[in-house]
Amino acid sequence: MKKIAIIGRPNVGKSTLFNRLAGRRLALVHDKPGMTRDRRETDGKLYDLKFKIIDTAGLADPDDSELTKAMLQQTRYAFEEADIILFIVDAREGCTPYDHELADMMRKQRKPLILVANKCEGHAANAGLAEASALGLGEVIAISADHGLGMADLYQAMAPFFADELDNAEDENTVYDEFPIDADLAESSDKALLPKSNRALQLAIVGRPNVGKSTLINKLIGEDRLLTADMPGVTRDSISLDWEYKGQKIRIIDTAGIRRRARITDYEEKLSIMDTQRSIQYAEVVVLLIDATAPFEKQDLTLAYEIYEEGRALVLALNKWDLVEDKKGFMTKIEKTLHDQLAQAKGIPCIPICATRGQGLDGLMAAIAEMYAKWNIRISTGRLNKWLEFTTNAHPAPMVNGRRIRLKYMTQIKTRPPTFAAFASQAAQLPESYSRYLVNNLRKDFGITGVPIRIYVRGGENPYDKGKGSKGKPKEKLKENPKGNYKSKT
Repeated sequence: MKKIAIIGRPNVGKSTLFNRLAGRRLALVHDKPGMTRDRRETDGKLYDLKFKIIDTAGLADPDDSELTKAMLQQTRYAFEEADIILFIVDAREGCTPYDHELADMMRKQRKPLILVANKCEGHAANAGLAEASALGLGEVIAISADHGLGMADLYQAMAPFFADELDNAEDENTVYDEFPIDADLAESSDKALLPKSNRALQLAIVGRPNVGKSTLINKLIGEDRLLTADMPGVTRDSISLDWEYKGQKIRIIDTAGIRRRARITDYEEKLSIMDTQRSIQYAEVVVLLIDATAPFEKQDLTLAYEIYEEGRALVLALNKWDLVEDKKGFMTKIEKTLHDQLAQAKGIPCIPICATRGQGLDGLMAAIAEMYAKWNIRISTGRLNKWLEFTTNAHPAPMVNGRRIRLKYMTQIKTRPPTFAAFASQAAQLPESYSRYLVNNLRKDFGITGVPIRIYVRGGENPYDKGKGSKGKPKEKLKENPKGNYKSKT
């Protein structure tokens, strides 16, 4: 599959075009330049053309900062990987001297190039189109990525580079769906982590700013794929990478650091945090990375609580462990804090690692696999009801209005996370403390510590006891009378 890199100055609409070709809002878009820093790659489609599309950081006037150098290096990687380059200019603003410098850089790549003038909605773009023609890079394709204008012209410019693929598709009578089904999403969601599984595990790395999230991912995948620097806020939007570990496919997601809400003032930072929260919602396992050299802050607990409440499997990774002097004392403090302030999530694994040296990563991946398996656990209804009888006999539910609450039946209604329904008399009166008693015993007896467990207590009859009333007697049948209404049979 061909790769297409989108190149240009900051704020010319590269990410907007990337989202348009991807068919989804993946990259953050904002009027402020410099939102994109890492390069992002995904599957793209334009009519019957299918390709890999790469979004890159805006190429501004270079300076001596390490971050700018790293962004430029990531863009050069995109140059090298790409088969076709889309060079974007801003038709409203016109071509700047730096656009001419970039045009000279593009010529040296000696790769197929398409010159695209974005933001062409309205007459104000006519002057910019004329300036773009003066760059000497061939015909200018006028589009509006935001409004979807000019996509047919862009298709005509791209189609000659896909001639072989289109001919093969016609020979095979291939039918192109407008909205192809993602096989990963169509597959059953109850599949546990198994060696050489075809389904990719969705793994998100989250934490406060500058705790080493991007460094950890680079070390895991074995290449400098993400930007890293000794400053907070380098990562702004969530970047997903496909990776394989010991035969298991994994889609690993790097996210922006989340600070306390009171400290967030910039709108672009709010966008980054919203993107991180969306990544947590779509993840299956979340690694909360903590800086072991800094105090265990309330923000770490807040993040752990939000991940748990979202129903994701959670693993704590203590980074920079090599710099901790009192390792035993620090670990004891962490475990005590979790026990006291996050008691509903007992058994969350805490794995010490050093991302820069690659220490402890096998232990981290083993913990991820274990939590994923627990998150997908399925307990048969027969085992659950034997357990329910034993548990309620050992500690009966309390009495309400002179009558004891009786739990009649229990079944697992879903996995990911494990969710159960219990049917009881006077269900609305069952205390929360007794529900916690059931959850704690489920964790202990079935070995599902550390993952969220949900129990819904319902009243009414046993839904699996068909054809019987509350006392096991056959229900009265109904018959239709000549007027069309119903009454009990006598």
